[in-house]
Amino acid sequence: MMPSSSSSSCCRGGQFHGASSGAMAANRSTRGPRPLLTRVYAEKRLGVGGNASILQDMHRKELQDRIREKLQTVELSTSSYDTAWVAMVPLRGSRQHPCFPQCVEWILQNQQDNGSWCTNRFGSAVTRDVLSSTLACVLALKRWNLGEDHIRRGLNFIGRNFSIAMDEQFDATVGFNITFPGMLSLAMEMDLEIPVRQTDMDRLLRLRETELKRESGDQCYGRKAYMAYVSEGLGNLLDWDEIMMFQRKNGSFFNCPSTTAATLINHYDNKALEYLNLLVSKFGSAVPPVYPLNIYCQLSWVDALDKMGISEYFATEIKSILDTTYSSWLERDEEIMLDITTCAMSFRILRMNGCHVSSAELFHIAESSSFHESLQGYINDRKSVLELYKASKVSLSENDLILDSIGSWSGSLLKEMLCSNGVQKTPTFEEMEYALKFPFYTILDRLYHKRNIEHFDSKDSQMLKTEYLLPHGNQDILTFAIKDFSTSQSIYQDELNYLDSWVKDEKLDQLPFARQKLTYCYLSAAATIFPPELSDARIAWAKNGVLTTVVDDFFDLGGSKEELENLVDLVEKWDGHHQGEFYSEQWLCLLRSMMTEAEWQRIKYVPTMEEYMGNAVVSFALGPIVLPTLYFVGSKLHEDIVKSHEYNELFRLMSTCGRLLNDSQGFEREDMEGKLNSISLLVHHSDGSMSIEEAKRTAQQSIDTSRRSLLRLVLGEQGDVPGPCKQLFWKMCKIVHMFYFRTDGFSSPKEMVSAVNAVVKEPLKIKVTDPYASILSGN
Repeated sequence: MMPSSSSSSCCRGGQFHGASSGAMAANRSTRGPRPLLTRVYAEKRLGVGGNASILQDMHRKELQDRIREKLQTVELSTSSYDTAWVAMVPLRGSRQHPCFPQCVEWILQNQQDNGSWCTNRFGSAVTRDVLSSTLACVLALKRWNLGEDHIRRGLNFIGRNFSIAMDEQFDATVGFNITFPGMLSLAMEMDLEIPVRQTDMDRLLRLRETELKRESGDQCYGRKAYMAYVSEGLGNLLDWDEIMMFQRKNGSFFNCPSTTAATLINHYDNKALEYLNLLVSKFGSAVPPVYPLNIYCQLSWVDALDKMGISEYFATEIKSILDTTYSSWLERDEEIMLDITTCAMSFRILRMNGCHVSSAELFHIAESSSFHESLQGYINDRKSVLELYKASKVSLSENDLILDSIGSWSGSLLKEMLCSNGVQKTPTFEEMEYALKFPFYTILDRLYHKRNIEHFDSKDSQMLKTEYLLPHGNQDILTFAIKDFSTSQSIYQDELNYLDSWVKDEKLDQLPFARQKLTYCYLSAAATIFPPELSDARIAWAKNGVLTTVVDDFFDLGGSKEELENLVDLVEKWDGHHQGEFYSEQWLCLLRSMMTEAEWQRIKYVPTMEEYMGNAVVSFALGPIVLPTLYFVGSKLHEDIVKSHEYNELFRLMSTCGRLLNDSQGFEREDMEGKLNSISLLVHHSDGSMSIEEAKRTAQQSIDTSRRSLLRLVLGEQGDVPGPCKQLFWKMCKIVHMFYFRTDGFSSPKEMVSAVNAVVKEPLKIKVTDPYASILSGN
C-alpha cells in the first residue's frame, strides 16, 4: 500500500463497493471547517489585495487573450534562404524575368547593415545559416542583374566570415556541405568574386565532393530522399526526373519552398508552380522555411501549454485543435503521415486525450531500419527520435508489438545520441535525458510543470536547411505559467499549514507507533490535483492519506491482537449508529483486510498468490484516499456508478500496481521482519525454480500489464465513471510509480523531501531575463 511501505471529435475527458455520496464523511476529522483557509484561497484566486493584485489580474487576462489568439492562428517565421530560391524561379516563357518579382523586391529591401540577410531572430551572431541565406540572396539578385551594391556588400560579408563556413565547431544546417558549396559553384558560374583565398574556396568545394563520395554506393530510399531535399546544391549532378517521386499532393517537395523552387528551376512542373503561387499569395513577398506546418505548430502549442501546467485555461481552443487534428489523422493527411515528428506527436497527444488512434499507423517506422530509410532518419533528426520514443510509451496493451519495437530501438538511439561528443546541452538534449530517465507514468504533474517553467526556452528553434523559430516558444506562455504556479504554490503553503494544525489538533503527531508522513501525503495531492480551485480534493486526499498511514502502522507495530479486533468492532458499531448521516464501509473493508494479513502472519499461514492479491488490493489502503476525493473533482456520482464493474476495475488495477511496486521495493526489509509479500510468495510457490530477481521481473510484468490496462480504461470511451474521476485513479497510479520507482520512497524519511520543497516551498528559479517574470517568481 502507499502508506505501508469514430467520430472526429475525440476529447473525452474496484473492490470498494460501499463508497457513496456519504463517503466524504467517513471520518469527522476530514470535514473540519476551514473558514480562514477558504477565505485566503478565494482572495488569492480572485486577486483581492489592493491595486497591485488588480493590475496583475489585468495583465494575466491580457496574457490569456494573447495566447488564445495565437492558438487560433499559426504564425511562421520568414526564411531569407527559401525566399531567395523562390526569387530565382523564372517566369515560364520568359526566363529573363522572375516569376515572383515581389520576392526579389523583398531581398532588395531587407539586407542588414552588415551586408547579410538575416531576420535577427537569434541575435546578431554570424552562423552558417546566415552565410547560406546571404549567399542565396546574392545569387538571386545576380540572377536578375539587380542590386549591384547589395551584391557587393553581401559578398564582402561572406568574405569576412568565410572561416565560419569551414569551422566544424559551428552548427551546420541540414545539407550544408552540399548546398553551400553548390551555391559557391553557381556563384563562380555567374562570375561573382567572393573575397577569399582560392585555397579556402577549394576546401569548401571539396566538402560537397567528399559528401557525395562518402556514401555513393548507398542507394537506400533515405539517401535518395536526402539528395532530393538538398537538390539546390546539386544542380546538373542530379537526375531531376527521379526527384519527382518525392512530390506531394500539394505540389511541393518535402513541404520545402527552396527544394520546390530548385526543382521548378531545373524541371518545370505545374503542381510545383501552383504550390509556390499559393505560398506567395498567402505570405506575401517572403516565404517560410516549411509549409504547411499548421498541425505540428498547433500540437506544439498544445504540448507546451500542458507541460507548463496551464492547459486548463485554454480548454476550448485545445479541443478545437485536437478535433481538427483527429479529422486529419482519420483522413491520413500527408502533413501528418509523411512527417515522422508530426505523426508521432499526433499519435501521443491524440491518444492521451482520449482519441481512438491505432499504433498500426506507425507500422512504417516500427523497425529502426525503416526509420533510417526515411529523410529524418537519414539526417539523424533527434526531435523525430525523441517524439517516437515518447509515443511508444503510451501503450494500452501488453501485445502492442509496434510500440514496443519503436520504444526499444528509439531508446537505444537516444542513448547513442546523448553519448555523442558532438551533442551540445541544448533544450532538446535535456529533454532527451529527462525522457530516458523518467517514464511519463512516474512523473507528477506539478514537479514536471516546475521543471519545464524553469527550463523554458523562449527561442525554441528547429534546424533544417535554415534555422527557424517555433511559435510556441513564446514569452507570454512563460509569464502566464509563472503567475499561475506562484499563485498555486502560495495556496499549497496555506493548505499544508492548515493540515499541520489539524494533525496537532487531532494529536496524531503524539502516536508513538505512527510515522509522520503529512508532507508526503500532501505532496501526492498537490503535485497531481494541482488546479488551485480543487482545494477540498487536496485536503480530503491528504487527510485520508495521513489516517491510512496511522492505521497501517497500528496494525504493523502498535496494536495487540485484542486491540486490532476491538478497533474493527468499534468501526462496525459506529457504522450501525450513524448510517443516516454517513458510513465508513471503505474504512471497514480496509481494517478487515489488514486484520486478515495480521492473522496470516500470527498463525504463519502462507496464502496463495490469488488469496494474497485478492486481499492486497484492499489492504494497500488506496480506497480511503482516492474514493472520497472523487466527490470533490466536480462530477456528481450516483450509487450505481460506484458499484459498477468499470469502477471496480479502475480500483483493482490501480491498487495492483501499487501493491506490487511496494512489494518489489520493500521485499528485503519485509523479509528481514519475517513478513510475506508477493515477491516472497512467488519464490515460495515456485518450489525453488524462481529466484528473487526472477520474481521481481514477474511482478514487474504484472505491473506493466495492469498500468497499461488502467490507462486504456481511463482514456477509453465514456462509461459509467466520469472522466475527471477516472483521471484520479491514473494520478494515484503515477504517484505510486514515483514513490516506488527506484526505492521505497514513502518509507524513507528523506527520499521525497526535495519533491515536497519543489512543489510547496521553493519559489521558481527563472533563467530568462524577463523583468516581469522575475517579479512574479519572486526572484
